[in-house]
Amino acid sequence: MTDKTPLANERPARKPTTRMSTGIEGLDDILCGGLTAQRVYLVEGTPGTGKTTLGLQFLLDGVARGEPGLYITLSETADELDAVADSHGWDIGAISVFELASDGTLDPDAQQSVFHSSELELGETTSSVMEEVNRLKPLRIVFDSLSEMRLLAQDPLRYRRQILALKQFFSARDCTVLLLDDKSNAPDQQLHSIAHGVISLEQMAQEFGKERRRVNIIKMRGIKFRGGFHDYTLDTGGLRFFPRLIAAEHTGNFAAHVSSTGSPAFDALLGGGLAAGTNTLIVGPSGIGKTTACARCMLSALERGEKASFYLFDEGLATFFARAASLQMDLQPYVANGQLNVQHIDPAELAPGQFAQMLRDGVELEGVRFIVIDSLNAYLQAMPGERYLTLQMHELLAYLNQKGVTTMLVLAQHGLVGEVRTDVDLSYLSDSTVLLRFFESNGKLRRAITVIKSRTRNHASTIHELQLGAGGIVIGAALEGFEGVLTGLPTYRGATPMMVAVGDDEQ
Repeated sequence: MTDKTPLANERPARKPTTRMSTGIEGLDDILCGGLTAQRVYLVEGTPGTGKTTLGLQFLLDGVARGEPGLYITLSETADELDAVADSHGWDIGAISVFELASDGTLDPDAQQSVFHSSELELGETTSSVMEEVNRLKPLRIVFDSLSEMRLLAQDPLRYRRQILALKQFFSARDCTVLLLDDKSNAPDQQLHSIAHGVISLEQMAQEFGKERRRVNIIKMRGIKFRGGFHDYTLDTGGLRFFPRLIAAEHTGNFAAHVSSTGSPAFDALLGGGLAAGTNTLIVGPSGIGKTTACARCMLSALERGEKASFYLFDEGLATFFARAASLQMDLQPYVANGQLNVQHIDPAELAPGQFAQMLRDGVELEGVRFIVIDSLNAYLQAMPGERYLTLQMHELLAYLNQKGVTTMLVLAQHGLVGEVRTDVDLSYLSDSTVLLRFFESNGKLRRAITVIKSRTRNHASTIHELQLGAGGIVIGAALEGFEGVLTGLPTYRGATPMMVAVGDDEQ
């Protein structure tokens, strides 16, 4: 005989692995291409984090791709699942739903109940699942939830063996499975070791404002993924994930050029104007004209034909447009033709990752080349701490610079005249820093402007008087006769005249 008898330890050749989309915006990006098909994954999170919604989106994506799906539920009824789908505008009629918590299993006259913690019932539950899978032959399965299985097993060893048996069963039938767990106990390391990958969903209540949700990929065997926490939202239409911005992944080439601010005097202060691919920080107390200076620079970009976005954290849209119009800066025509996007941002309702994604969409999908963020003080309130604001702003500004976007940032200082302070020092992140100050002269409150830093141009080091007037800002001659202007209480030893405007500078 020439036939070779297989050895006992020989294994069949491993099937080539393929990637499968989750069907959820942003999650495939975090997973660097999706899930490895024909594996078992654990999705864990406390009630309200969106596990059921995630499972339904995963199955609906399979339906769209011609892959049959099965939702096995021990905790929710088919009617409750329909209600969840309806709230998002989905039709789950093409998804098979298998209720283990049906009327029959809950009949008090029945000898067993699916919720009775006996070894017999655990075996029956597992057998029912296997029979349904064999009958329907789904390629995608959601198992909701494991907490009931854990209660049925009671013994950790028996529970682990049942999960392992289900894993082997699903793997032999080429199923990709999401096991949902509500974290009713401490993190289950047994499940973590069995699952091919672990996706952890978190919901954090805020003392004020909307709750925040974030995801962390704890493990994913055999594939690269984006580690750390990523924000996500649960709204009508399902889950949307916002991958943490990594600037190094978005390098690009752009034509370096310097553009006018719309004010020749301001251009001279900056050493020629604003350079593409740089950011400029405008620092000063409230009411001094930081927003107006940014609006003047943005209007100049709009007049050149560039697309722009203005993100208002502090000021209302009506007030912003009315003030701009009073200074002869009519922005409404640019809004009407789609060249300008002005959005009011509520930091209590918007996650930081969501805001970063909003800027990315504007740059990559809409071609925005000029961005104003007004102000960083309110944006700080959306972050869990100062350190995280600095890290996120570093990535965000590096990304915008690499895309050739001209960015202007507003940072308000506490105090009006004399000693002032800021919530956080971000000046080292800026390419240029413009400082605005109030000062007293002849019994009147006046404004001063100077550029204290520029990485790209040889800027002027002089201090000038600033007024808010026609066209936005008006900059006077250097205040050569003054000493101590930036302290707010200068001394005068020269002959530099103060600017006089209509209304005697009181605007």
